[in-house]
Amino acid sequence: MYTILMPKSTIKPKKIYMDYASSALSASANPSAIHDLGVKERSKLEDARSKVAKILNANSNEIIFTSGATESNNLAILGLLQRMNFFSVARSLASLSHSFKKVHSLPHIVTTNIEHASVLEVCKYLEKTKQAKVTYVPVGTNGIVDPRAIKKALGPNTILVSVMYANNEIGTVQPIRDIAKEIRHFNKVNPKQNHKIFFHTDAVQAINYLPINVAQLGVDLMTFNSAKIYGPKGAGVLYVKRQVPIRGIMFGGNQEGGLRPGTENVASILGLAQALTKTEKIKNEEVKRLTKLRDYFFNQLSHSNILTNIRITINGDLKNRLPNNINITIPKIPSDLLVIELSAYGIMASAKSACKSGDGKTSHVIEAINPKTQDTDGSLRFSLGRDTDKKDIDYTIQALKEILTKLKKWYN
Repeated sequence: MYTILMPKSTIKPKKIYMDYASSALSASANPSAIHDLGVKERSKLEDARSKVAKILNANSNEIIFTSGATESNNLAILGLLQRMNFFSVARSLASLSHSFKKVHSLPHIVTTNIEHASVLEVCKYLEKTKQAKVTYVPVGTNGIVDPRAIKKALGPNTILVSVMYANNEIGTVQPIRDIAKEIRHFNKVNPKQNHKIFFHTDAVQAINYLPINVAQLGVDLMTFNSAKIYGPKGAGVLYVKRQVPIRGIMFGGNQEGGLRPGTENVASILGLAQALTKTEKIKNEEVKRLTKLRDYFFNQLSHSNILTNIRITINGDLKNRLPNNINITIPKIPSDLLVIELSAYGIMASAKSACKSGDGKTSHVIEAINPKTQDTDGSLRFSLGRDTDKKDIDYTIQALKEILTKLKKWYN
C-alpha cells in the first residue's frame, strides 16, 4: 500500500479525468482502475454481485458476470473441460497409434436432446473435434427427461451433466433436484474415480418463475441472463460453486476472478441485479397470475370452434411447464407463415428459439418429442409476460381463428 503525502497547495481541488484510454467517461470509469472513479465503479459492481449471490443463496465469489447466457453456457462447458486437463489427454491419445485410440478414453458429457443451441452446438463441436464424447439423453413425449435415464448414461469418464431447468420452446420443467441426487449418488458410490461429475443447468427461462436457490437445487454451475428478467441486454451470470475446477476460455485480463477477461459492463450488471431483485419480489404473485392466463389460453384453444377442421396439438407436459408458455403445432401450415400472419394482426409470437428462427427447419425440440413432425407442420410459441392480460388472450384466439379460416386451403 502506497502512502501519499500531499503538500500544502493553493490550488482548489477539482476532478479531472485523464484515463480515457481505460474507458470513456461518458460511459463510466473502468472498474479495474485504481483511481477514485474506478474504485467507485468497482464498489457498485461488487454490490451488484453481492445482491445476486444473496438471492441465489451463493457466495459473492461464486458469481461470474458475462455478456449473456450464451457466453455463460460456453464458459461452463469449455471452462470445466479445459481445467480438468482433458484436452491435453485427448491430444496425447490422438498421437498414439490407431489401435490405442479409444473413444471411451475421452472425457464424457451428458446432456439432453432439447437443450438450447448454446449448449448443443458446443457439445457437437467437441464431438467433431474429438475432444469429448457426448450422450444426448432423449426426453419423453411430454418433453421431460427421466432422471434414471441420466443416471444410466453416467460412466467413469463422465465429467459434466448439463440439463436445462426449463425448456425455452415448450416450457417443460426438468426434475433438476432429482437429477442432482442421481449425480451425487454416483459420485458417492464411485469414490475411486479421480474426478467427480459436476452438474450444470441453463436456468435462463426458469429464473422468472421457479426457485433458484442453488443449494436446494443441488447444482454446481447455473446460467441465466439479464434480458429474460426485464433487465438490460448485454449482461449474464454464471454461478460457479466453490472448488468447481474451471478456467477462462478467453484471454486478455484478470477480471471476474480470471474467468472472464474484459472490462465489465457495469451499467448492465447493475440493471441485472435490480431486475433480479424485483423478479424475486413479485415471483409468487406473477406465477399465479400467468398460470391462470396460460390455462385460459389452453381452454380457449380446446373449446373453441377453432378445432372444427384442424387438429391442434399442445406440445409439452401440461402440468410440469412454465406458467407463461403455450406451444402448439398446427398440421400442414408452415411455422413461418403463421408467425407472419399473426404479426399482421400485431401479435408477436415465434416458431422456436429466436436464436434459430428463420432457418426454415423444424424445431429440434418439437422433433424430439414428436419425430413424425413434418417441415410443413407449423409450431407456434406464445410466451406471456408481465404486460399480458385476458384481453390479449381473447384477441389472439380470435386472430388465430381468422388466420386459420383464411389458410384453410393449406389443410383441406
